[in-house]
Amino acid sequence: MEYTIQKLSRLAGVSTRTLRFYDEIGLLKPKRTSSSGYRIYGEAEVDRLQQILFFKQLSFALDEIKAAMDDPAYDAERSLVAHKQALLEKKAEIELLIKTVEATLDEKRGGKKMSDKEKFEGLKRELLDENESRYGQENREKYGEKTIKASNKKFAGMSEADFDAMQELAVRLQELLTEAMATGDAGGEAALAVAALHKQWLSYTWPTYSTEAHRGLAQMYVDDERFTAYYDKASGEGAAAFLRDAIHNYTEKAE
Repeated sequence: MEYTIQKLSRLAGVSTRTLRFYDEIGLLKPKRTSSSGYRIYGEAEVDRLQQILFFKQLSFALDEIKAAMDDPAYDAERSLVAHKQALLEKKAEIELLIKTVEATLDEKRGGKKMSDKEKFEGLKRELLDENESRYGQENREKYGEKTIKASNKKFAGMSEADFDAMQELAVRLQELLTEAMATGDAGGEAALAVAALHKQWLSYTWPTYSTEAHRGLAQMYVDDERFTAYYDKASGEGAAAFLRDAIHNYTEKAE
């Protein structure tokens, strides 16, 4: 069966503008163009669109989807199996979060008291979901799906002791950053100590470390007003820029 762009749009629940954009970037080309100039899609294109939408549901960037599907080694069946597994994992995460919210509501209404372990697991899930909502797409575009998935998995598996240590380290980091800024030297001993502590803090969630990625993150603190506001509010105006410079100086010495 064949579909015009309007019919495929209605079938798949995506706009014709989106389908035209997919055509422009080479992600989804029509089967042919009619004599009247209309895009016509066949069964193979419908199947490819389904795969694209599966990838998008898992927050893959369009360039990552295109690279994966255009790879000569791409296996549609194996990809569907992987999609299913990822969705099952997401389903389990959502069910855990729902269970935690329900238990919290029950406790507040005079029901069974939650254990510290239940509260802790729920808190981690909430933090992951909040981070995904605010920065998920940007992080994937910058670092790739594989890296973000590994980082989230490491955070989800963190022990309560490590979680507490990470939170304490974040507070200490802000304190030392304020002290280092008072020296006015982003390459001084105090500033380098802050950068080293920042690396230690990252180790709780980053699956691997590289000086290049560390510098890239530091630059994002300055480029993204949300991060700039966070650091500047906690440690004083100019804190994000000072931290970036300190991390640049630290990583240059490490290389």
